[in-house]
Amino acid sequence: MIIDCHGHYTTAPPQHDAWRKEQLAAFAEGRLSPAYPEISDDEIRESIEQNQLRLLRERGADMTIFSPRASAMAHHEGDERVSIEWSRACNDLIARVTGLFPGTFIGVCQLPQSPGADLKASVAELERCVLELGFVGCNLNPDPSGGRWTGPPLTDRYWYPVFEKMTELDVPAMVHVSSSCNPNFHTTGAHYINADTTAFMQFIQGDLFTDFPDLRLVIPHGGGAVPYHWGRYRGLADMLRKPPLAEHVMRNVFFDTCVYHQPGIDLLLRVIDVGNILFGSEMVGAVRGVDPETGHHFDDTKRYIDAADLTGAGREAVYSGNARRVYPRLDKALRERGR
Repeated sequence: MIIDCHGHYTTAPPQHDAWRKEQLAAFAEGRLSPAYPEISDDEIRESIEQNQLRLLRERGADMTIFSPRASAMAHHEGDERVSIEWSRACNDLIARVTGLFPGTFIGVCQLPQSPGADLKASVAELERCVLELGFVGCNLNPDPSGGRWTGPPLTDRYWYPVFEKMTELDVPAMVHVSSSCNPNFHTTGAHYINADTTAFMQFIQGDLFTDFPDLRLVIPHGGGAVPYHWGRYRGLADMLRKPPLAEHVMRNVFFDTCVYHQPGIDLLLRVIDVGNILFGSEMVGAVRGVDPETGHHFDDTKRYIDAADLTGAGREAVYSGNARRVYPRLDKALRERGR
C-alpha cells in the first residue's frame, strides 16, 4: 500500500475561495461574514476525480492524508473570529471529500490560529475534527503572522495546550506554514523551506520532547535545508550541550518526501534514518509542471522512491509503514477496513 502523507485540497470548487474573499471584505468593512455558499456533492466529486484522484491512480498511490490548502490558511488575515469561521469551513469541506471517497482520502485539519490569540479555539477545532469528523491529525502553523515571525517558538509553553490535546487524542501534526505577507519570502520557494528549517532548529534548542515524549511532528518538504546541512545541526546540538539528534529530536520528528528531484531524494534517504521518512508528494501543490530533464511531473515523487537505493523493507516503511505508525488513527481506520 502507498500512503501519501501530504495532500492539500488545492482544487476546491470556486465558490469556496470566492466566499473567503467575501468574508475578508466583510471583515474590512466591519460587517459579519456572508452565509457559506451551497456546494453540491457532484461539484466536489468533479474537483477531486479530475485532479487528485486521477493523479493518484496514474502514479500508483492508494491513499492521501488530505488537508485544506496550506497557503490559503492565511492566519494573518482577519481576526480570531474570521479564522475560526474559515477553518471550520475548510475542515467541513475536507470532511465532505473524505465522506465521498472514504477509501482514498482521510482528513487532517486546519487550526484557527490567529496572531496574538490563545490556542483555545485551535484545541476545540482539533477535538471536533478528530472526534466528530474522523480526522487523523492536524496542520500546525509555526508562524501565524505570515512571514514576520512575531510569535513564540514551538518549544514555548504557549503551544502546550495544542500539544497536550494532540497527545490526548494520539494524533500528530504536520508543521506547515501558510502564505507569506513578507515580500522578502516567496511563499513556496522561501517561506515554506525557511519554516521547515526553523522549526527543526527550535526543536534542537528546546527540550519539548522531554515534556511530550509521545508527541509526533512531521516536517514537510523533505525537512527543508536540514538533511543537506545535517552535520551543522549535529554540531550545533553538541555545542548547545544537547543529546545527539537521534535521541533529542528524531524520536519525535519525521520528514516527508516532497523533494522534487532524484538527487534530493537520494540525499534525504542517505542522511535521515528510513524510519523517519514518510512518502509525500504535496500533489496537486507547489510545483505542478513537467521537468524538462525527465519528461515527468516534478511532484511525481513515487518515481524517485522507486528509483532510490532502498531495501524492500525500507521501501515499505517509507510508502506506508511509517505513516501508519505516526498516524495511529489512520492505521486503525485501515485495519477496520481490512487493509
